[in-house]
Amino acid sequence: MDQKNPHSIQKKAAIELPDSKNSRMSGARRFAHEAMAAVFEIYIEHSDAYYAEQAAYAAFEELDRLEQELSRYIENSDISRINHAANDKPIRIGLDAFDCLKQCQILHQETGGAFDATIGLLYGCWIHPDKSPKQPAAEELEFARKHTGMRRLELNEDDHTARVIDPPIHIDLGGIGKGFAVDRMGACLRDWEIDAALIHGGWSTALALDAPAGQAGWPALLRHLLTHKAPLMHEAFERLSLRRQAVSASGLRKGPHIIDPRTGQPVQESRAAWSGAPRAADADALSTAFMVMSGEEIQRFCEKRPQVWGIVYREKPGESGGSMERFGRQP
Repeated sequence: MDQKNPHSIQKKAAIELPDSKNSRMSGARRFAHEAMAAVFEIYIEHSDAYYAEQAAYAAFEELDRLEQELSRYIENSDISRINHAANDKPIRIGLDAFDCLKQCQILHQETGGAFDATIGLLYGCWIHPDKSPKQPAAEELEFARKHTGMRRLELNEDDHTARVIDPPIHIDLGGIGKGFAVDRMGACLRDWEIDAALIHGGWSTALALDAPAGQAGWPALLRHLLTHKAPLMHEAFERLSLRRQAVSASGLRKGPHIIDPRTGQPVQESRAAWSGAPRAADADALSTAFMVMSGEEIQRFCEKRPQVWGIVYREKPGESGGSMERFGRQP
């Protein structure tokens, strides 16, 4: 389900969370679960170990349920049914898929098309199924561009249906799905009256609820890949203290794995992006969008949404370093 984490490419950006042996995490209980091609972890501070475990696994059950509805790899999921639509008749979908797609439409509009969940056909033009790059024929690229765009997906809130205008369309929620699931997991923990907790999905998107007792927030590190170093290594450049906030990272080395949905063309430089927002779904999608947006576009976005911040790292060709730009106000 993850479109920004191809298995054959080294991750350029990451969020690192200290383990439970860390002095600031010593009271936290850790739980892990595999889903959506990633390892999700929950850190909970609670006096009752059994109760914390029950709450964590209730959140993991919610994660598994969401994957069945949102994954394009599951044949009968809501997203697969939309992707395989043969005509423009409305398709009734579940509330979760509907809500996620509605968020996709809003973010698509607010980012000027830089975030687009219908980018699947464009990825298929530039990347083989084994994640190796390919050069598309002009006709293939033209077809993909014609059938890409959230405007081609009509959502009806009255009956929770989705209608594809001029099929086919290929929705890929890899840029928002983990964040959407993390938000729902956080809501599940709240239902269990778990307040002090942190959730992450595959080290790329994290959501903090309330802070551990006596702490300002949950500790986290932002890292980026130093491609000019041999061997390749990650360097921590930012320490965060997370409380009631989400943060997400996107980034890959130069190649056709980062596609600008507005142009249909690959990004021609190595870069990484991080974003912070109140909701994990927003942070997840925005770190994806910030990979292709200009600095001016990101700045304008953060001015309109003051609770959002971003960091973009761009490598300079032929140089041993890169440039780091910051947008909005970090907590």
